[in-house]
Order: sequence, then structure tokens, then C-alpha cells
Amino acid sequence: MEKLTISSEKFLDGARKLSYNLSIVELVEKAISNREGVLSDKGALCVTTGKHTGRSPKDKFIVDTKAVHDQISWTNNAPCSEATFNGLYAKMKEYAKDHDLYVTDVYAGADPENRLQVKFINEFAWQQLFIKQLFIKPEGEVKNKEGFTVICLPKFKANPELDGTNSETFIIVNFDKNMVLIGGGEYAGEMKKSIFSVMNYILPQKGILSMHCSANVGKKGDVALFFGLSGTGKTTLSADPNRSLVGDDEHGWSDNGIFNFEGGCYAKCVKLTLESEPEIYNAIKFGSVLENVWIEGDRAPDYFNTKLTENSRTAYPIDYIPNALIPSVAGHPKTVIFLTADAFGVLPPIAKLTKEQAMYHFLSGYTSKVAGTERGITEPQATFSTGFGEPFLPLSPLKYARLLGEKIEKYDTNVYLVNTGWSGGPYGIGNRMNLKYTRAMVTAALEGKLDNEEWEVDPIFQVAIPKGCPGVPAEILKPINTWASKEDYQAQARKLAKLFSQNVTKFKGEMSADILNAGPKTE
Repeated sequence: MEKLTISSEKFLDGARKLSYNLSIVELVEKAISNREGVLSDKGALCVTTGKHTGRSPKDKFIVDTKAVHDQISWTNNAPCSEATFNGLYAKMKEYAKDHDLYVTDVYAGADPENRLQVKFINEFAWQQLFIKQLFIKPEGEVKNKEGFTVICLPKFKANPELDGTNSETFIIVNFDKNMVLIGGGEYAGEMKKSIFSVMNYILPQKGILSMHCSANVGKKGDVALFFGLSGTGKTTLSADPNRSLVGDDEHGWSDNGIFNFEGGCYAKCVKLTLESEPEIYNAIKFGSVLENVWIEGDRAPDYFNTKLTENSRTAYPIDYIPNALIPSVAGHPKTVIFLTADAFGVLPPIAKLTKEQAMYHFLSGYTSKVAGTERGITEPQATFSTGFGEPFLPLSPLKYARLLGEKIEKYDTNVYLVNTGWSGGPYGIGNRMNLKYTRAMVTAALEGKLDNEEWEVDPIFQVAIPKGCPGVPAEILKPINTWASKEDYQAQARKLAKLFSQNVTKFKGEMSADILNAGPKTE
């Protein structure tokens, strides 16, 4: 295999023209002059990302080297060879000779003790703007410490037959070289999530739990974490005007408390209104990026138009949120909320979990897809994603689950499972949980108002259900009571319980029996 000197300095030496650390105004002006985007009526930069309007999980790889081979969970991550990485790096360097590049240094991690310095090299001015708004801006001159480099050249396309990729698109992480290569796709979320994957590799090996969750803190300093897959309400429920936002997506939990990985937010825009999400709606202004949002003739965004994608997004710095906590660090969580949108309609709207149940449901990472969301889905389908973020976990899922259990026990953290899905029947028969009631339940959990309630254990799911909750009708707390047919409820509950059981069989022999037995009963 040909030996190559892999470094950001060598790469930049070959570029046609370099622009270092441009201001927000300069990047917006560059993007407009390059015809990469247009300004909306409120001044946000509106861009489209071509055929890729979301991540490309089948095009993501980790370079399989001797140093990392035994640490990576290869059942969850696709390997590629060093030759593939080196070959693409050389081609990208040659490509850069005819292109202008934008370069900036940022940090991932609001905790100075546990942050990662990252150099981003971008082909598009708008993607450089995205990076400057999403990550943490350095104060003063950046020291050239060992960090990561992300090279993102969307217009450079791989040749799968020659380059060893699955398509023209690729996202390749090389932990030996501290480098990420991205090409063949313009979706900016690939840059954000590649560094999240890097943090998920580095931090757990230092005893720090890396988490795909949002976080906020109350006036008394009580910290809450919200885990949940897409569509479960993670962003909505963590955006509470009575609590300060620590971050909306990625956090670490160290011996000092929690810290945000980012300095900005990347929120979904579909069906966004001022009434539904005032903080996000008002954050879309000059300096923000609108990604794949339909723009009308008057340059007004139409958040209900999904011609481009339902995954329309906005990126903005966290200080665009009025009640954001800056710097984004806080104490140890008092409460953890696992969110699930159960389309089977059988999980309780709120339940308290033991430590063992918390680890079980963290390993499960359950929510459900409903009919109409994807081609071929005609009835609810269970979706499981370990840690509520399986595509971004380089290490064994058990590493993260064990760290969670240790943190919960050490810091006496309460854990709740909250169902934002259906009640009174499955999708198509029952109704979506009333957001007003969900907010009331979450508030009660955060404020300790459930501590004096009586509890009963669900016979199938084994979780503790409160008999009462302030602001919530008692009859909806026990899901079987909301169904017209108790037999139909039992059948659906057993069906979901069996799916849970089938999913965790992959952890048998690796996870202790008390964890595996903490899930739903199948008989």
C-alpha cells in the first residue's frame, strides 16, 4: 500500500484559494455571490442539498486499523480499508487544486476539560456558516493542539468500482489519522453527526457517558435529560420557557455534570409555527441557515410545504434562544426522560423505571413508525435504536448502557418512560396523546410532584404507573382503561412485548440477567 502523509496542512497546500475564519456576514455574502442560497424575508440563508436531504447511513465507514479494530462494534459500523481512505484523500487533494476552500477551527464540547478541537475544511461557504453556528466558537487564537480535521467536498464524487465505496457518496472516519472525509453529498448534518460519532468514541473510554439527548435546567439548578428518536417530542418538550436550555441534541455526562457538545441547534422545521415552537421560530433570522425549506415568491418560508423533504431543518447558534444557558454546562441530572411514540397504543403515558429497567430501555431505544411515513408500511412497526442513537455509536452498545447505569446509581437520578404516541387504541383507531397532558406529566416528574402519588406495576411491561398526576385525567394513566376492548389491548401489548424481547436477544451472554429480565413479560 502506498504510504501517504495525511495531514490538514498537506491538504491545504494544494488548494487553489483559502479563506480562513470568515465572519458570519462574510460567509453569508460569499454564499449569495456563489449562488449557493438566497436570503429569506427574515434574513436567514436558504439552501437546498440536492438528492440528499438526510443522512446516508449506508455510505458511512470507519477505517479498520489495527489500533481500533478490537474496540469498534462492527455489527453496528461498516469498515473500510486504509487503502480506500488514502486513495480518496489523494483524489480530494487533487480536486482541491481547482477549488476555493473555507477553513475554520471550532470546539466540540462546552466543558474545557473534555472538548475536542476540530478544523473544518469546506467547499461551500454556506456549510462553513453552518459549522460556525453549530459548534463552539473559540475565544481568541486557537492553539494547534491535537484534534480532528473534517474535509467536506460535496461536489467531489467517488467512483464505487475504483474507490471501494457503496456509491458516489462517502463519510469516512479515520481514528488513526484524526480525520473525517465527506464527499458526494451536500446534507450538512453529515458533518455534525460525524463529530458526534467521534465524541462517542473518545469520551466513554474516559468514563464519560456521551448521549444523544436534549437537556435543560430549572431555576433551582435541577437538570433534566430528554432521550428520544425522531418524532417523539425531544426538542418540543425540552424547549420550556420556565427552564434554561443546555442543548437540543448531544451531551456528555462526566464526574463534573453534563455539558453540551455544540454551540448551536439543528431543529426540524416541518409544520413549524410561532404558536407551536416560538423559540425555534424566532431563532430563524440573519445568521441562521434554512436547509431544504420551501421559499415562496415573497421569500417567506413555507414550513408546511414538503416538496423538497419532510426533513427540513434550521441551524442557529444557541444564543438565539432567549433562555439558553451559556456556557452550556450544568450539574448532574436529577431526572432522565425516555420518550417514545408508541403507535401500538399500549405503553403508559408516564412510568417510573428502576435502574435495571432504565438500562433495558436505553438498550432498546424504542419508538414506532406509522402507516404512511414510509413506503410499504401499512400498520405500526416497532423501531429500536440502542441508546436512542445507534448509528452514531462506534463502541459496543453495552459500554454506553453500563455507563448510564453507573451514573444513575451514583447520582440518584430518577428515570421515567414517557409515551407521546397513541392512547385508546393503535394508530388509526386511538388518538395521539394530548400534548397538554404530556407537558403536565413531564412537569410533575421534574418538580417531584409524583413522589407522593400511589403507584401500581403494569403486569406486562413491569413498569410503575402513577395512579394520579396533577393536571392529567386519572383514567388515561393506565392504558388498558382507555381501550374499548380489553382483549384487543392485551393482544397488542403482548405483541409489542414480544418485539422488545426479540430485540434484546442480541445482548444475551453479554448483559446480566437482571437487566434482560427488566423488560416486558411475553407470557
